[in-house]
Amino acid sequence: MSFTVNIVSDAKELTEIFRLRYKVHCLEWGFEKPENYPDGLLTDNYDHHALHFTARDDHSQKLVGAIRLLFDKGEGFPIEKYCELDINTNEIPREKISEISRTVIHRDYRRRTEDKYIYGPDEERRSIGSFAYSHNYSYARRYEDRQKYKPNAHRVNTQIERRERHEIIISLFKAIYRESKRRELTHWYAVMTKGIVALLDKFGLAFKEIGDPVDYHGIRTPYISELRKIEEEMSVKDPKLYEEFSRGL
Repeated sequence: MSFTVNIVSDAKELTEIFRLRYKVHCLEWGFEKPENYPDGLLTDNYDHHALHFTARDDHSQKLVGAIRLLFDKGEGFPIEKYCELDINTNEIPREKISEISRTVIHRDYRRRTEDKYIYGPDEERRSIGSFAYSHNYSYARRYEDRQKYKPNAHRVNTQIERRERHEIIISLFKAIYRESKRRELTHWYAVMTKGIVALLDKFGLAFKEIGDPVDYHGIRTPYISELRKIEEEMSVKDPKLYEEFSRGL
């Protein structure tokens, strides 16, 4: 099975993305309330100044995944609005940074392990209001969860991991990396689960935590990434993948 990632070029494709988001984020996972989107399209105020990417099944041309890059067009970034960051946001020129967000993958093309990576285990999918958060824990979880939580409960078989590339996720990030290089960006913001950050790190896509977890489409943590460091790490961890990422640039 192979996939092709492209930048969205028309309103019809955008509608497909918004419908897929609605199905996954509202109906499957309950991160947002379906009644807030009576037309079955999940969109927000940032969509109009974002660059959207779609992943399609090469055989069926079915939309199987999407991601977007946000640029500061005077409204700021969501990460700065919804998270308390422990970095000086003025140190990076606004025209050199974008925010990765709204990663979504069709359920027919997700592995069960990817569900935990992208959307978090049960402890990360609850409202943060019901958590007793402490800096001593790697992520927020309720008291009763801490009593029964097993550190290895959500760990996938590492031998299987080495054979799997999580192709849709990697393809989407490959596309936004190439576009970011063309636009001469130097940094990415992202608000993600710790699971997907661990997955991306396996391939050299390193993100640095810059704040505490928040309730933002599920329990998410703010991160920043420097493209230069991604290039350094990927060239060591996975030289073949790095060659794919940088081909044609």
